Amino acid sequence: MAAQNPLVQNPLVTEWDTPFALPPFTQIATDQFRPAFDEALREHEQDIAAITAHPDAPTFANTIDALELAGRKLNQVGGVFWNLTGTDSTEDLRAIERDISPRLTRHYTAISLNPALFARVADLYGRRETLALDEEQARLLELTYKSFVRTGATLQGAGRARYAEIAERLTTLETEFSQNLLADETDFLFELEESDLAGVAEDVKAAAAQTAKERNTAKPYALTLQRSSVEAFLSQSSRRDLREDLFKAWIARGENPGKTDNRPLIAQILALRQEKARLLGYPTYADYKLEPTMAHEPGAAAALMDQLWIPALRRVEEERAALQQSVDEAGGNFTLAAHDWRYYAEKLRASRYALDQAELAGYFQLENMIAAAFYCAEKLFDLRFQRRDDLPVYHPDVRAYEVTDGQGRHVAIFYGDYFARAGKRSGAWMSNFRGQKKLGGEERPVIVNVMNFSKPAPDRPSLLTLTEVITLFHEFGHALHGMLSDVVYPSMSGTSTPTDFVEFPSQVYEHWALRPEVLQKFATHFETGAPMPQALIDRIVAARHFNQGFQTVEFLASALVDFKLHWRPDSPEDIGAAEAGVLQDIAMPAFMVMRHRSPHFAHIFAGESYAAGYYSYLWSETLDADGFAAFEEAGDIFDPATAKRLREHVYTAGNRRDPNAAYAAFRGRAPDTAALLRKKGFV
Repeated sequence: MAAQNPLVQNPLVTEWDTPFALPPFTQIATDQFRPAFDEALREHEQDIAAITAHPDAPTFANTIDALELAGRKLNQVGGVFWNLTGTDSTEDLRAIERDISPRLTRHYTAISLNPALFARVADLYGRRETLALDEEQARLLELTYKSFVRTGATLQGAGRARYAEIAERLTTLETEFSQNLLADETDFLFELEESDLAGVAEDVKAAAAQTAKERNTAKPYALTLQRSSVEAFLSQSSRRDLREDLFKAWIARGENPGKTDNRPLIAQILALRQEKARLLGYPTYADYKLEPTMAHEPGAAAALMDQLWIPALRRVEEERAALQQSVDEAGGNFTLAAHDWRYYAEKLRASRYALDQAELAGYFQLENMIAAAFYCAEKLFDLRFQRRDDLPVYHPDVRAYEVTDGQGRHVAIFYGDYFARAGKRSGAWMSNFRGQKKLGGEERPVIVNVMNFSKPAPDRPSLLTLTEVITLFHEFGHALHGMLSDVVYPSMSGTSTPTDFVEFPSQVYEHWALRPEVLQKFATHFETGAPMPQALIDRIVAARHFNQGFQTVEFLASALVDFKLHWRPDSPEDIGAAEAGVLQDIAMPAFMVMRHRSPHFAHIFAGESYAAGYYSYLWSETLDADGFAAFEEAGDIFDPATAKRLREHVYTAGNRRDPNAAYAAFRGRAPDTAALLRKKGFV
């Protein structure tokens, strides 16, 4: 970012005279964030004071509408700041984050505990039946009232003070957790010689060489702890010793002794979350967290996980036996271990289905897969994506697109940030710089997808694995949920839905990634340009259930640990022992490791969004399995009538309707949970 000129007004808090009012990234300097937050917080405080001091009796307009419109500058500043801390973190940004996170928590906690403000909201809620509200307004009033209650508005005296203390302390701990994890991932480099890369595909070697060059390592190749980098090596390397070393480093993120050890933080986080839940009248944090979700209460989520756990264990044991046989037949004098699984699974996949990941990757060029995701959005939702190199971006790797509908009307701006780099948080996600709303004037969204694919070497395109193709479609499904949003109120727009519903639009979109109709058009070989042979497509389809036991157990173990740590009246002091206890109780196989071990489980400890709710992916997977079946039943994966219902009741609807009702409106009924077992091949 640019150096600050003190004579120029802070661009973070001005009206942006840029195309589509996009952030003027080149004008923004890191040291402008603190004064920008200062001004934005003052403005928001004034907005709230104006609502509470309003001389007229509460109305929907002077209270709820006003709340929705309050804090415009704070949203603008935060939209830039939080995106950059995820994609291009520096020590200066992290220092600001450590300062501003608890301050923002104090600010929002003061709003939720403001008795005059809550009195106005409660007054409206008490006479809601007399207000002649439309469906979206009625839901917004209900959610606003319940949000105040769930954030301490009805607490008194010492309870109110303690709630505020807990909220601020949790924010500090969660920020520290996130920064510790980033430090572990950023600081680690697995340096390799040419002789260490036996079995590794050329595109993976090229990416490792590029990393070594960028990080100026002593050896010519280097891997980071990014999932894409690690999993590629674990799947391909014939060096069992190196696979073990890298795997151990990967699963130890966040629990290395020293200043980045997250285990003490987790103990404090769990204790504070349970205390908060009890203050608010809930027996456990899971009871508190699941109340507003589709599941509503912990028992429903537990029942779904239990329904899948035994079939998954049965399948993974069958898979283990087959892999052990492969080890034995290859002359390996050892028992299959966790760091062996991906390597031998790929060997077995290649043997059974003639599918080799390196061969497959040759057909999955990043540019073509982006085009495939856009193509499906055009076929389903009549969208067009036009690359715009004239629009401001926050990093040279980022590309910008204007999104329009079939009539040429502006829909959104979409940013694609696809490559791993130092300072970028691991994983993949969707976020926004601006959400959609109509209240106070139409605003269309600015959406970003962030990935961590390996950057291509100068003479090769970026090639994706099968898993990475699905990840790209998954995150683009989230992006569509944000881009297509068509609601009045900003707090209801896009992905502002319960976590066990928000994954439905993303997970259902995954289904189009590997459909023959899409592969035939976009999976072309990077060297020959030849389309993927039909025989290879058939083998991909035939292998769709391969390794599902492993994938399901790996995920469910993490979901169950999250769930059981939060669904208990006490809180453990030794997180390692607590995690091991849960895994023992559920009979976790010794030859596997959970997908996210607690010390690096950012979903649940770097913030509260998915805390006690990692099961949400499974709940949404039930919806996506049943939801995509609607297209199959129609006989066309782009069936216009089914796509119209999906768009109307899911992608454009935000949170204006209860998600159970929204799904039923799309599907015509409640979801069929058996569809999930069929999708995974367990029945």
